[in-house]
Amino acid sequence: MKYIDLNCDMGELPQAVADGSQEELMRYISSANIACGGHAGDTETMRATVEQALRHNVAIGAHPGYEDRANFGRIELQLSSAEIAASVHKQILALEEIASKSGACIGHVKAHGALYNQAARNRQVARAIAEGVRRWRMDVILVGLAGSAMLEEFQAAGFGVAAEAFADRRYEKDGSLRSRKFEDALLVDPQQAANQALQIARGRVTVADGSVISLCADTICIHGDTPGAAKIASEVHRRLAQAGIKISSLHNTKTREENCQS
Repeated sequence: MKYIDLNCDMGELPQAVADGSQEELMRYISSANIACGGHAGDTETMRATVEQALRHNVAIGAHPGYEDRANFGRIELQLSSAEIAASVHKQILALEEIASKSGACIGHVKAHGALYNQAARNRQVARAIAEGVRRWRMDVILVGLAGSAMLEEFQAAGFGVAAEAFADRRYEKDGSLRSRKFEDALLVDPQQAANQALQIARGRVTVADGSVISLCADTICIHGDTPGAAKIASEVHRRLAQAGIKISSLHNTKTREENCQS
Protein backbone atom coordinates (compact mmCIF):
# COMPACT_ATOMS: atom_id res chain seq x y z
CA MET A 1 0.00 0.00 0.00
CA LYS A 2 1.30 3.43 -0.95
CA TYR A 3 0.57 6.30 1.43
CA ILE A 4 0.65 10.04 0.93
CA ASP A 5 -0.45 13.08 2.92
CA LEU A 6 -2.63 15.80 1.42
CA ASN A 7 -2.04 19.16 3.09
CA CYS A 8 -3.58 22.58 2.69
CA ASP A 9 -2.57 26.07 3.88
CA MET A 10 -5.52 27.34 5.90
CA GLY A 11 -6.78 30.06 8.20
CA GLU A 12 -5.54 32.66 5.74
CA LEU A 13 -8.86 33.92 4.37
CA PRO A 14 -11.39 35.04 7.02
CA GLN A 15 -14.30 34.84 4.59
CA ALA A 16 -13.47 31.24 3.66
CA VAL A 17 -13.28 30.34 7.35
CA ALA A 18 -16.67 31.92 8.03
CA ASP A 19 -18.68 30.85 4.97
CA GLY A 20 -17.94 27.13 5.12
CA SER A 21 -15.75 26.90 2.01
CA GLN A 22 -12.66 26.19 4.08
CA GLU A 23 -14.46 23.44 5.99
CA GLU A 24 -15.46 21.92 2.66
CA LEU A 25 -11.75 21.56 1.91
CA MET A 26 -11.26 19.68 5.18
CA ARG A 27 -13.25 16.77 3.77
CA TYR A 28 -10.49 15.91 1.32
CA ILE A 29 -7.19 16.57 3.11
CA SER A 30 -5.28 14.88 5.92
CA SER A 31 -3.20 17.82 7.24
CA ALA A 32 -3.89 21.54 7.72
CA ASN A 33 -1.17 24.19 7.93
CA ILE A 34 -2.72 27.00 9.94
CA ALA A 35 -1.61 30.62 9.49
CA CYS A 36 -0.62 31.93 12.90
CA GLY A 37 -0.64 35.70 12.74
CA GLY A 38 2.36 36.51 10.59
CA HIS A 39 1.36 36.76 6.92
CA ALA A 40 -2.30 36.08 7.81
CA GLY A 41 -4.53 34.75 10.56
CA ASP A 42 -5.77 36.04 13.88
CA THR A 43 -7.17 34.62 17.09
CA GLU A 44 -10.60 33.93 15.60
CA THR A 45 -9.41 32.34 12.34
CA MET A 46 -6.92 30.17 14.21
CA ARG A 47 -9.56 29.00 16.68
CA ALA A 48 -12.14 28.28 13.99
CA THR A 49 -9.64 26.45 11.77
CA VAL A 50 -8.40 24.29 14.64
CA GLU A 51 -11.97 23.33 15.50
CA GLN A 52 -12.76 22.52 11.87
CA ALA A 53 -9.67 20.32 11.65
CA LEU A 54 -10.65 18.47 14.82
CA ARG A 55 -14.16 17.82 13.45
CA HIS A 56 -12.71 16.24 10.32
CA ASN A 57 -9.83 14.38 12.00
CA VAL A 58 -7.29 16.47 10.10
CA ALA A 59 -3.77 16.78 11.52
CA ILE A 60 -2.80 20.28 12.66
CA GLY A 61 0.38 22.14 11.78
CA ALA A 62 1.70 25.68 12.19
CA HIS A 63 2.21 27.85 9.10
CA PRO A 64 4.48 30.78 10.03
CA GLY A 65 5.49 33.35 7.42
CA TYR A 66 7.05 36.74 7.08
CA GLU A 67 5.12 39.27 9.16
CA ASP A 68 4.09 41.24 6.08
CA ARG A 69 0.33 41.03 5.85
CA ALA A 70 0.12 43.69 3.13
CA ASN A 71 1.96 41.36 0.75
CA PHE A 72 0.58 38.09 2.19
CA GLY A 73 4.11 37.05 3.12
CA ARG A 74 5.03 36.54 -0.52
CA ILE A 75 7.73 39.21 -0.73
CA GLU A 76 11.24 38.30 0.40
CA LEU A 77 12.38 40.23 3.46
CA GLN A 78 16.04 40.57 4.36
CA LEU A 79 15.89 39.65 8.03
CA SER A 80 18.69 38.33 10.19
CA SER A 81 18.69 34.71 11.32
CA ALA A 82 17.88 35.86 14.84
CA GLU A 83 14.87 37.86 13.62
CA ILE A 84 13.53 34.93 11.58
CA ALA A 85 13.95 32.48 14.46
CA ALA A 86 12.21 34.84 16.89
CA SER A 87 9.30 35.43 14.51
CA VAL A 88 8.79 31.74 13.78
CA HIS A 89 8.88 30.93 17.49
CA LYS A 90 6.39 33.70 18.33
CA GLN A 91 3.93 32.62 15.66
CA ILE A 92 3.98 28.96 16.71
CA LEU A 93 3.36 29.94 20.32
CA ALA A 94 0.35 32.00 19.23
CA LEU A 95 -1.21 28.98 17.52
CA GLU A 96 -0.29 26.63 20.34
CA GLU A 97 -2.08 28.80 22.88
CA ILE A 98 -5.29 28.57 20.88
CA ALA A 99 -4.90 24.91 19.89
CA SER A 100 -4.32 23.80 23.47
CA LYS A 101 -7.62 25.37 24.57
CA SER A 102 -9.37 23.07 22.08
CA GLY A 103 -7.37 20.04 23.16
CA ALA A 104 -5.45 19.98 19.87
CA CYS A 105 -1.78 19.24 19.33
CA ILE A 106 0.48 20.80 16.68
CA GLY A 107 2.39 18.01 14.95
CA HIS A 108 4.19 19.72 12.09
CA VAL A 109 5.49 23.12 10.96
CA LYS A 110 5.61 24.44 7.40
CA ALA A 111 6.90 27.89 6.51
CA HIS A 112 4.84 30.07 4.17
CA GLY A 113 5.45 31.89 0.92
CA ALA A 114 8.67 33.84 0.53
CA LEU A 115 10.10 32.46 3.76
CA TYR A 116 9.57 28.91 2.46
CA ASN A 117 11.02 29.68 -0.96
CA GLN A 118 14.07 31.41 0.50
CA ALA A 119 14.72 28.50 2.84
CA ALA A 120 14.57 26.09 -0.12
CA ARG A 121 17.72 27.65 -1.57
CA ASN A 122 19.30 29.48 1.38
CA ARG A 123 20.63 27.21 4.11
CA GLN A 124 20.99 30.08 6.57
CA VAL A 125 17.28 30.86 6.34
CA ALA A 126 16.44 27.15 6.73
CA ARG A 127 18.61 26.94 9.84
CA ALA A 128 16.87 30.01 11.27
CA ILE A 129 13.45 28.40 10.80
CA ALA A 130 14.70 25.25 12.51
CA GLU A 131 16.07 27.31 15.38
CA GLY A 132 12.74 29.03 15.86
CA VAL A 133 10.97 25.67 16.05
CA ARG A 134 13.69 24.21 18.31
CA ARG A 135 12.98 26.89 20.93
CA TRP A 136 9.47 25.49 21.11
CA ARG A 137 9.72 21.70 20.59
CA MET A 138 11.81 19.09 18.80
CA ASP A 139 9.24 16.30 18.47
CA VAL A 140 7.52 17.73 15.39
CA ILE A 141 7.90 17.26 11.65
CA LEU A 142 9.31 20.09 9.56
CA VAL A 143 7.89 20.27 6.03
CA GLY A 144 10.04 21.49 3.16
CA LEU A 145 10.30 21.49 -0.62
CA ALA A 146 11.17 18.06 -1.99
CA GLY A 147 14.78 17.85 -3.13
CA SER A 148 15.80 21.15 -1.56
CA ALA A 149 18.55 22.11 0.86
CA MET A 150 16.03 23.07 3.53
CA LEU A 151 15.25 19.42 4.22
CA GLU A 152 18.94 18.68 4.73
CA GLU A 153 19.23 21.56 7.20
CA PHE A 154 16.11 20.50 9.09
CA GLN A 155 17.48 16.97 9.41
CA ALA A 156 20.86 18.26 10.51
CA ALA A 157 19.09 20.21 13.25
CA GLY A 158 17.61 16.96 14.54
CA PHE A 159 14.06 17.15 13.21
CA GLY A 160 11.96 14.61 11.40
CA VAL A 161 11.18 15.96 7.93
CA ALA A 162 8.56 15.59 5.22
CA ALA A 163 9.30 16.33 1.56
CA GLU A 164 6.53 18.38 -0.04
CA ALA A 165 5.32 18.78 -3.61
CA PHE A 166 2.45 20.85 -5.00
CA ALA A 167 -0.59 19.74 -6.97
CA ASP A 168 -1.56 23.29 -7.95
CA ARG A 169 1.83 24.79 -8.81
CA ARG A 170 3.87 24.25 -11.97
CA TYR A 171 7.49 23.19 -11.64
CA GLU A 172 10.74 24.21 -13.30
CA LYS A 173 13.33 21.74 -14.58
CA ASP A 174 15.50 22.17 -11.46
CA GLY A 175 12.64 21.12 -9.19
CA SER A 176 11.84 24.67 -8.03
CA LEU A 177 8.36 26.14 -8.20
CA ARG A 178 7.54 28.29 -11.21
CA SER A 179 7.38 31.93 -10.12
CA ARG A 180 3.92 33.37 -9.60
CA LYS A 181 4.86 36.19 -11.96
CA PHE A 182 4.13 33.74 -14.82
CA GLU A 183 0.48 33.29 -15.78
CA ASP A 184 0.79 29.50 -15.86
CA ALA A 185 2.39 29.20 -12.40
CA LEU A 186 -0.90 28.04 -10.89
CA LEU A 187 -2.81 24.94 -11.95
CA VAL A 188 -6.44 25.88 -11.35
CA ASP A 189 -8.06 23.18 -13.45
CA PRO A 190 -8.99 20.27 -11.12
CA GLN A 191 -8.10 17.68 -13.76
CA GLN A 192 -4.66 19.16 -14.38
CA ALA A 193 -3.96 19.41 -10.66
CA ALA A 194 -5.11 15.84 -10.11
CA ASN A 195 -2.92 14.63 -12.98
CA GLN A 196 0.06 16.34 -11.40
CA ALA A 197 -0.75 14.95 -7.95
CA LEU A 198 -0.83 11.45 -9.40
CA GLN A 199 2.50 12.08 -11.13
CA ILE A 200 3.95 13.27 -7.82
CA ALA A 201 2.71 10.17 -6.04
CA ARG A 202 4.41 8.07 -8.71
CA GLY A 203 7.65 10.04 -8.48
CA ARG A 204 7.92 11.64 -11.94
CA VAL A 205 6.50 15.06 -12.86
CA THR A 206 6.15 16.91 -16.17
CA VAL A 207 7.50 20.45 -15.71
CA ALA A 208 7.01 23.82 -17.41
CA ASP A 209 9.25 23.11 -20.42
CA GLY A 210 7.64 19.73 -21.06
CA SER A 211 10.49 17.63 -19.68
CA VAL A 212 10.06 15.09 -16.88
CA ILE A 213 11.87 15.18 -13.55
CA SER A 214 12.07 12.75 -10.66
CA LEU A 215 10.32 14.01 -7.56
CA CYS A 216 9.77 12.02 -4.37
CA ALA A 217 7.36 13.53 -1.84
CA ASP A 218 5.70 12.56 1.42
CA THR A 219 3.01 15.21 1.23
CA ILE A 220 1.15 17.04 -1.54
CA CYS A 221 -0.08 20.59 -1.02
CA ILE A 222 -3.19 22.28 -2.35
CA HIS A 223 -3.24 26.00 -1.55
CA GLY A 224 -6.37 27.12 0.23
CA ASP A 225 -6.36 30.42 -1.68
CA THR A 226 -6.11 28.85 -5.13
CA PRO A 227 -9.34 29.56 -7.05
CA GLY A 228 -11.62 26.54 -6.83
CA ALA A 229 -9.46 24.92 -4.15
CA ALA A 230 -12.24 22.64 -2.84
CA LYS A 231 -12.96 21.27 -6.32
CA ILE A 232 -9.24 20.71 -6.85
CA ALA A 233 -8.90 18.93 -3.51
CA SER A 234 -11.93 16.75 -4.23
CA GLU A 235 -10.57 15.65 -7.61
CA VAL A 236 -7.04 15.09 -6.29
CA HIS A 237 -8.41 12.97 -3.45
CA ARG A 238 -10.62 10.99 -5.84
CA ARG A 239 -7.89 10.30 -8.36
CA LEU A 240 -5.33 9.23 -5.75
CA ALA A 241 -7.82 6.91 -4.07
CA GLN A 242 -8.82 5.50 -7.46
CA ALA A 243 -5.14 4.70 -8.08
CA GLY A 244 -4.95 2.77 -4.80
CA ILE A 245 -3.02 5.46 -2.92
CA LYS A 246 -4.12 5.89 0.69
CA ILE A 247 -4.47 9.43 2.02
CA SER A 248 -2.84 9.52 5.45
CA SER A 249 -1.45 12.34 7.60
CA LEU A 250 2.24 12.86 8.25
CA HIS A 251 1.60 11.74 11.82
CA ASN A 252 1.16 8.24 10.42
CA THR A 253 4.75 6.99 10.13
CA LYS A 254 3.84 4.72 7.23
CA THR A 255 3.22 7.81 5.10
CA ARG A 256 6.89 8.72 5.26
CA GLU A 257 8.44 5.27 5.64
CA GLU A 258 6.79 3.60 2.66
CA ASN A 259 6.01 6.46 0.31
CA CYS A 260 9.13 6.35 -1.86
CA GLN A 261 9.65 2.61 -1.78
CA SER A 262 7.27 1.72 -4.58
